[in-house]
Amino acid sequence: MRTSTDRARLRRIALIAVVLGMLAGVAGSWIPSFWGDEAASVMSASRTWPELARMLQTVDGVHGAYYAFLHVWIDLFGAGEFSVRLPSAIAAGFLAAGTAVLAGRLGGPRLALAAGLIAALLPRTAVMAAEARSYAIGSAIAVWLTVLLLVVLRRRHSWWLWAVYAAGTAAAIYVFLYLALLLVVHGVFVLRFHRRSLWRWAVWAAVATLLAVPIVLLAAAEQNQIGFLAHRDYITPLNVLALQWFDPVTAWPCGALIVIGFTGVLRSRHQDPSGLRLGVLALLWLVLPTAAVLIGSVLIAPMYTVRYLSFCVPAAAILIALGVQTSARWLSRRTSLRATTASGVALAVVLAAFVPNLVVLRGLYAKDGSDWREAAAYLRAHARPGDAVLYDDRPKDSEEPRLIVAVYPRDIAGLRDPALLSSFHTQPGLWDRTVPNDRLTAGDLTTDVWAIERGPAAEQSPDARHLKALGYRVISSHRINVTTVLRLER
Repeated sequence: MRTSTDRARLRRIALIAVVLGMLAGVAGSWIPSFWGDEAASVMSASRTWPELARMLQTVDGVHGAYYAFLHVWIDLFGAGEFSVRLPSAIAAGFLAAGTAVLAGRLGGPRLALAAGLIAALLPRTAVMAAEARSYAIGSAIAVWLTVLLLVVLRRRHSWWLWAVYAAGTAAAIYVFLYLALLLVVHGVFVLRFHRRSLWRWAVWAAVATLLAVPIVLLAAAEQNQIGFLAHRDYITPLNVLALQWFDPVTAWPCGALIVIGFTGVLRSRHQDPSGLRLGVLALLWLVLPTAAVLIGSVLIAPMYTVRYLSFCVPAAAILIALGVQTSARWLSRRTSLRATTASGVALAVVLAAFVPNLVVLRGLYAKDGSDWREAAAYLRAHARPGDAVLYDDRPKDSEEPRLIVAVYPRDIAGLRDPALLSSFHTQPGLWDRTVPNDRLTAGDLTTDVWAIERGPAAEQSPDARHLKALGYRVISSHRINVTTVLRLER
């Protein structure tokens, strides 16, 4: 039975976790340029409501709730990197706080502090917290839904709490479809530890599923939009066992702590049944969604990337915290260190190990190497109003340099886009409709032309060769990171 003092401590720990999570998410979030996935978010959210509704009937319907939210957010706060990534940083704070509360309800204040701080700095959290996508928001919802599940299982006769659980679960699925897998985790947990409440859970889970049927049907109708996964070798041991939650350096130590933590829970299950419940819940959460996605990828259609399982971060953080706690107890028994001191030292080492990855993720070209902002700034500084710009059309849609036009419109204002047939605003899909660059003639262009090319050897690119055939010569070449800006003159 938790006392009022325990509850007060848990509230303070949750506050510490939410602050650290938000600060870690905000710190340096404005430094990297937008990249393809974020361009899709900004372009979708910047449409008018009728334009957005039209698009969602064709593509990205499963992200509709997030795009609608971001539409309102951009209207209020603008579409700069800091602004559109800020909701994810805030969500990362609530993710860390929810992890602390969940761990604290079953494992006590010390475990709550360790789990909350680890969740705030875990490498996957660091990615989500500075990304203009729905993953951080979905993950925060997932952990607080799990906290709510523990509450309703204690008050199993409170029908209105069950109704809130059902509505929240349905809302979570609208935010991110894969959060439906959380019902599998909850169901197995209830079956194992709260069998008397199983029928109530099943009824309200069915209600949540029925409420989510429209988004599931829309996802089925638009399933071809993740067809690209069939051509990506994402299902690898490194991705599944390490990069889903960690970085390459911390993956194996964290994996060892997870094994140590769960082993410790099993060994002390008679003395600490609440700890066993927490360890089993976290392990189910870590394993079952991953297994479901992998099996679905084999039997149904490719559906796996590391980002799609980001909502399992709280489970990873809790298991690592259990590993820290178990290791500290072992260390204290074999040394003169007190258990609290050993735990503090072990936790500090784990948190410190996450910091270098956080710094790397806030680097200038941290997001898929994207350097669009720098390319746009170079055009703003050197191009003259009325100059024509050719954007490399060889890369896939989400990597085409022409996305600069959508995400940095002020920098390229006044420049001509001769390949553009119609803006994405008028299209049912995500992207602009364009004519291939090699069909442009000298009459479509201006005396000075700028070519924005992705990859090396830009002066030998198809665009450069085509322009040379039209009588242009390269005046300058400016390589940034993955992008090269060519200036040509006829």
